[in-house]
Amino acid sequence: MKRKNLTIGSIAFTTALISLIPGTRSHAAGTTEEREAIRPFNISIPAEALTDLRQRIKATRWPDKETVNDQSQGVQLATIQKLARYWSTDYDWRKCEAKLKALPNFITTIDGVDIHFIHVRSKEKNALPIIITHGWPGSIIEQLKIIDPLTNPTAHGGKAEDAFDVVIPSLPGYGFSGKPATTGWDPIRIARAWIVLMKRLGYTKFAAQGGDWGNAVTEQMALLGEPELIGIHTNMPATVPPDIDKAAFGGAPAPAGLSPDEKHAYDQLAYFYKHGLGYATEMANRPQTIYGIGDSPVGMAAWMIDHDADSYALIARVFDGQREGLTRDDILDNATLYWLTNTTISSARLYWESKLAFFAPKGIAIPVAVSAFPNELYQAPRSWTEKAYPKLIHYNKLDKGGHFAAWEQPELITQELRTAFKTLR
Repeated sequence: MKRKNLTIGSIAFTTALISLIPGTRSHAAGTTEEREAIRPFNISIPAEALTDLRQRIKATRWPDKETVNDQSQGVQLATIQKLARYWSTDYDWRKCEAKLKALPNFITTIDGVDIHFIHVRSKEKNALPIIITHGWPGSIIEQLKIIDPLTNPTAHGGKAEDAFDVVIPSLPGYGFSGKPATTGWDPIRIARAWIVLMKRLGYTKFAAQGGDWGNAVTEQMALLGEPELIGIHTNMPATVPPDIDKAAFGGAPAPAGLSPDEKHAYDQLAYFYKHGLGYATEMANRPQTIYGIGDSPVGMAAWMIDHDADSYALIARVFDGQREGLTRDDILDNATLYWLTNTTISSARLYWESKLAFFAPKGIAIPVAVSAFPNELYQAPRSWTEKAYPKLIHYNKLDKGGHFAAWEQPELITQELRTAFKTLR
């Protein structure tokens, strides 16, 4: 990987931080054996990169306070200033780095791109392999809390027969994975790469899970028809009937005849289309334009935490000192990973690449399990879910949790996965 040095004040360091990490040299141009090798991946961020991050946060030029008393204009000044204050003073990336380094990290080259992944094998025999895919603005940080409960169930209220082998890859252009230098890396291509990855790890039977882009990739894996994939689980299912989606996108009144659950889902979807879709529209059309977000840690963090209204409200409460499913460190671990890997723009390109409709049923023929969280972009009703997934093996409408289910509610998602795949083992 070619290094480009950037001087900031008296500090010179590379913008391609991954190339400085031992064991991360690209093998994309090597022999077939080198390209297909599973190589250990070591994480070690240079101290000067952390110093530069803190300096940039402290040098933020702040705008005036919003002219309303709510979040209708976006991330509120008080919230982002609390985040920045903690980030530049008390936050310690090395704690997150230690958690990551304690896990088995690997990298392998698939279709010309280096794919980073965490791979934890259970000590229990007959553990079910599962590949779990994050989304945007998430990362492998989202799934860290569920690794031990899934691989070591007896230590977390489960039984030995509940065990999983867990594979958690970083999407191309995200985290420690390589950044595609050519177009075409959409969810379909990523799905093919994930199938290759699981087979390369020696698995002849496995499951898949995801939300957000992870759902898109997981559903595309199911559509490939590979016999090794026995079933999928999603916490952001694609179930919206075409007429319902069209009405919600156009801001029309709810169609007549909807059940209470369907009406609630319609209202959530219509709100998201009207008030929450802006970030996705910009990244789908002009991802390269967001230079300022990639150059300002605070700008990047604000862009990320404004993903959806409920997640932002939760994060704002966290920085107000309330106890929630996330902590300040959780939020900043994820943001710092994006910053240190310089993946703000490379991750945004996935929106430009994809031509898939997020919420439209895809005609999946294999077994599907769905966990419908109340603060997801919409809480999928059972009626829509049963029509979208003919082989629905599990549906549960939960009472708490949102878009980042594994991150916010690890105990719930762990139980959901144990239940979902019980009949497929």
